[in-house]
Amino acid sequence: ATPPKRFYQKTSVLSTDAGFEVVLDHRKLKTPKGTPFTVRSEPLAIAVATEFDAQKEHIERSRMHLSALCFTAIDNPNNFNKLDMVNYLLNFIATDTVLFQYDDEKDLQDLQQNEWDPVIEWFNQRFETNLQKTMNITPPQVSQEDKMKIAKHFQSYSLETLHGYIFAVDTLKSIILACAVIEQMLPVEKAVTLARLEEEYQLKFWGRVEWAHDLSQQDLQARLSAAVLYVHLNCSENFVKEKLIL
Repeated sequence: ATPPKRFYQKTSVLSTDAGFEVVLDHRKLKTPKGTPFTVRSEPLAIAVATEFDAQKEHIERSRMHLSALCFTAIDNPNNFNKLDMVNYLLNFIATDTVLFQYDDEKDLQDLQQNEWDPVIEWFNQRFETNLQKTMNITPPQVSQEDKMKIAKHFQSYSLETLHGYIFAVDTLKSIILACAVIEQMLPVEKAVTLARLEEEYQLKFWGRVEWAHDLSQQDLQARLSAAVLYVHLNCSENFVKEKLIL
């Protein structure tokens, strides 16, 4: 389907009692469900307005990851509550990309140890957990105590912010890498490279279609960047409040 034509000249942000809205000319932006677009973070509203302003003749919604993330959080199409979202994230641990390593190919095993193990170690120190990798197809064992510690961390965030975490985890197929990049232990490009480590290794033998690989890499980086930005800008409202209190 052809993307819709750009129908507005300028974008702006409007402050209201409910929060911050995005205005396209004189029309207030609405979500796919028809809900008025309102967020609590002014920087987030500015970022979404900038994304709409960056569109040329057509509105390329498939590339507007930040706006899509905001729409999902506002419309909440799956009717997730906070517990649902925390459980979704916890269930990802047992299938986390970096916890599944292989000992049947020495070069790949060395690569995974060198690249993934330091991130697992960082995660365990940061959350005082004891996640262990598995060297076969058997899912890693995750203790109830570790699950509770990780759950406590995610429960400290708002429902809106958790949408950003889920978007990051879905992009990387790893809760460990998602936390590392959101907490600025890893840059976005490195996190995407680590998520694709095994695929990159295999491509050395089977060859690659350069342009397709680059597009995939860039798309994942764009998605992850949007998720990281979304989480940080959602939290910026709290940072401002804390500074005012201090």
